[in-house]
Amino acid sequence: MRKIIRFGFLFVVLAAVSFVAAQEYRVISVTDGGTISGTVSWSGPAPHELEFPVTKDPQICEPGGKKTTSLERLIVGPDGGVANTIVYLKNISAGKPLNELPAQRRHLDQRHCHYIPHILLVPAGSELSMQSSDATLHTIHVDGAASFNLPFPFTNQVSTRTMSTPGLVNLRCNGGHVWMNAEMMVVSHPYYAVTDESGHYEFTNVPPGTYQIVAWHEGWTLAGKEQAYDVLTEKAVQRPLFTEPKTWEKSVRVNANAGSTVNFVIGNK
Repeated sequence: MRKIIRFGFLFVVLAAVSFVAAQEYRVISVTDGGTISGTVSWSGPAPHELEFPVTKDPQICEPGGKKTTSLERLIVGPDGGVANTIVYLKNISAGKPLNELPAQRRHLDQRHCHYIPHILLVPAGSELSMQSSDATLHTIHVDGAASFNLPFPFTNQVSTRTMSTPGLVNLRCNGGHVWMNAEMMVVSHPYYAVTDESGHYEFTNVPPGTYQIVAWHEGWTLAGKEQAYDVLTEKAVQRPLFTEPKTWEKSVRVNANAGSTVNFVIGNK
């Protein structure tokens, strides 16, 4: 079963690489660019929030005394907006510079045994900056389009790694905090956005044309557990496994100096 899950994960990674790096992107001077904006919203009753037992460092990970902590896989706001959904243009080959992606999604903190932010966007060839605010040993173990395992034994010590290959990267902790998880997309063009707490996203300065726009969500269902190891205690631990990401796709026409609206409605059906 574990091999099947791993092969499925590899397929997802290769698919992610293909949609990010399908064509070489060129930076041009965009004149008469338009905007695309919209929301990703939830249809139907929202699933119960996925929780996982706090089995290590409870005074750091859940100082309020809770026995469980959120896996942060699905965040639905009071108005039904879905946060942490990546929205991107699939078939754009030229446009504004890559450095216009939000800088805050290139810096990762480990705080109260959670990766913050939960979704990262890093331009290919740029650095991911990482640190830990927690007074305990964390690690950032990544696989997918990047692969490394980096320990953080000291607080607020910043480390960086250059993300060279476009595609999807999974982040996990090998320090026994098995619920810690995040996703990073290494991207080759700047027309990517992560929805905010209201489910809103926006692209600016888009060259006029017709595009395919995609909403990508990491998925909100547990697929089971797998055995892992706490690198500090060398004891076996059980880490949650998640189902594959989900995508939705639409066509959008961008006219010069005009705005286009594309909304997505997602759910269990």
